[in-house]
Amino acid sequence: SDDGKTITFTAEGQKWSYDLKGNTIIKDSSSSAGSQPQQGFGRRGGGTDVISPDGKKAVFIKNWNLFVRDLATKKETQLTTDGIENFGYATDNAGWTMSDRPVVKWSPDSKKVATFQQDQRKVSDMYLVTTNVGKPELKAWKYPLPGDKVIAMIHRVVIDVENPKVVRLQVPPDPHRASLSDDISSSGAFDDIDWKADGSELAFLSTSRDHKESKLRIADANTGAVREVFEEVVKTQFESGRGAINWRYLPATNEILWYSERDDWGHLYLYDAKTGQLKNQVTKGAFVVARLIDVDEKARQITFVGVGREPGNPYFQHAYRIGFDGKNLTHLTPANGNHTVSFSPSKKYFVDSWSQPDTPTVLAVRAVNGKLVTELEKADVSKLQAKGWKAPQQVKVKAGDGKTDIYGLIFTPSKMDASKKYPVIDYIYPGPQGGSVGNWGFSASRGDHQALAELGFIVVLIEGTSNPYRSKSYHDMNYGNMADNTLPDQIAAIRQLSQKFPIDTSKVGIWGHSGGGFATAAAMFRYPDFFKV
Repeated sequence: SDDGKTITFTAEGQKWSYDLKGNTIIKDSSSSAGSQPQQGFGRRGGGTDVISPDGKKAVFIKNWNLFVRDLATKKETQLTTDGIENFGYATDNAGWTMSDRPVVKWSPDSKKVATFQQDQRKVSDMYLVTTNVGKPELKAWKYPLPGDKVIAMIHRVVIDVENPKVVRLQVPPDPHRASLSDDISSSGAFDDIDWKADGSELAFLSTSRDHKESKLRIADANTGAVREVFEEVVKTQFESGRGAINWRYLPATNEILWYSERDDWGHLYLYDAKTGQLKNQVTKGAFVVARLIDVDEKARQITFVGVGREPGNPYFQHAYRIGFDGKNLTHLTPANGNHTVSFSPSKKYFVDSWSQPDTPTVLAVRAVNGKLVTELEKADVSKLQAKGWKAPQQVKVKAGDGKTDIYGLIFTPSKMDASKKYPVIDYIYPGPQGGSVGNWGFSASRGDHQALAELGFIVVLIEGTSNPYRSKSYHDMNYGNMADNTLPDQIAAIRQLSQKFPIDTSKVGIWGHSGGGFATAAAMFRYPDFFKV
């Protein structure tokens, strides 16, 4: 709370308040975590109303048009009138995922929204027959596939919410694409949009269908005039981040903080927003900027999550701070492990939580310079261990090329028979947007991997080549060759691990979900002599 007397949090779908002085927890019966306006369904449980930053208004879709609701009076005002089926406003359909929630980005002053009118009228249909009891239902929706000549196109607009007016940005329609994925709302919001604080301008990216070209543009929100600042062109695919964009529009100084892998590593660059000229590279070295935490325009400092800079496992995340000029890089999380950080509202302190797959979590408070203030807690897993629980082991082996280091986890039965060798199960997810391990922090349970181990198997999870958070050349190793599926890496890893663990390489099984299922089928057809089931 503002007075520092209570802490409010959400647990099990309910809001709670903790009284620091009285050491008591009180259930907030007036409002639950899911009490925001709901209508139909939204992504990630977020409902279908998008609330303004000031909490006073909400926009929603009705009959392919956008409306705004005053949350105090419940009055609804129609913002657009020409939306029709398959050419509606703010419609959320990326093909494989969709919802009734509008895709918009509110201006910080809560007076405007950036969105689009999405043209899907000539996009081909996808059909799905349900398997419910009784008569099946036929579902159809717009879903372009690779090779289709027509895909969804977005006509960008800015809508004045207080005095309803649609301003069309003076730019050709863009493919339904973003720098995070094919989905323009993969983060849950309208990606690749960054407003000026007063709502007079917004910066945005226009990304080509094949993700090889991204143009950074700045629009006048009142007139719709657009100017192009610069363009990033790559041979494979351009990505600005993982889960959230790693670029920022800095209108106070007319600068752009940009993300690029042009030197083979994911780094930050500072551009002049007026001329489009590069001012300087901000971060350098054999590591990756994974996520921006804070960009302080006044202090001209950037706080970010990086991977691969510290010795050991290159997937462990650490927090850093650096100046806009690329000087005074400071490592804020010195402990060895995978870190997550949460800064205080004052930005003077942060909670540092770190662990490893086989090392329980430690919580501490650090000053903004990384200095330890106090240790809060250490996770106690003694009761788990007393029940026979066993942590996975971290492994490092060579990839299928015999040169590249790759990493993973191995799960073994809690009780091993020294006289026998064990069949192995390879859990695979080939990426390239993720890998088999996923979270490199501590977890008491990782799916059913240990459960399978207790049935008499050794289970391996290998992060193959072409997965993210490494160099650009590493990420692109299998670009354009999905049939590879990191399978040579999996085979090489299991053979190497059999020299250290009692693995029977004549009995190797493989399985995975989604892309992992695709890889499993490929393994059975392409390498039947190695993968038996």
